[in-house]
Amino acid sequence: MLNIPNLLSVSRIISIPLFIILLIYQFYGWALLIFIAAAVSDSLDGLLARLLHQRTNLGAYLDPAADKLLLVSSYITLAILNILPWWLSVIVISRDVIICLGILILFLTSHPLKIQPSVASKLNTGFQTVTVGFALLGKYAFPLPIFMDFLIWSTAFLTILSGGQYIWRGIKIFSLE
Repeated sequence: MLNIPNLLSVSRIISIPLFIILLIYQFYGWALLIFIAAAVSDSLDGLLARLLHQRTNLGAYLDPAADKLLLVSSYITLAILNILPWWLSVIVISRDVIICLGILILFLTSHPLKIQPSVASKLNTGFQTVTVGFALLGKYAFPLPIFMDFLIWSTAFLTILSGGQYIWRGIKIFSLE
């Protein structure tokens, strides 16, 4: 069912190639604009789904998929362009791969899937998003090296923390058998 919230998620996915192309050609201002629009649409689709009573199973998968695709694409591209450190991109992407593998294992072993993001996970997504935004702002307008260092290290810490929480949840599920 394609409703307004789901269309926003689809538009986020469709914007990713444009975002990457803008980065490759060093149009950082336009890339920042696309990224901000995508981040706003992420907040907006969830709000609209609740307010308009348009929550769907499709939306439950589309929204987080759009978020992950945008962030993973951002971190890979920004690492390739030496705007963000490679090690941070490896941490961010490894966490998502580990979570996806855990979900796949739970699914294949017929365990119930109830994905509930923790506070650390929500904070992590926020920091990952803000880190990309400020990295782009630094390339477009003015760099903030001390603030960027804080964002990079905070994002790394929160990514590892939230990844560890998901791993712990998975271990608990299998230890209850």
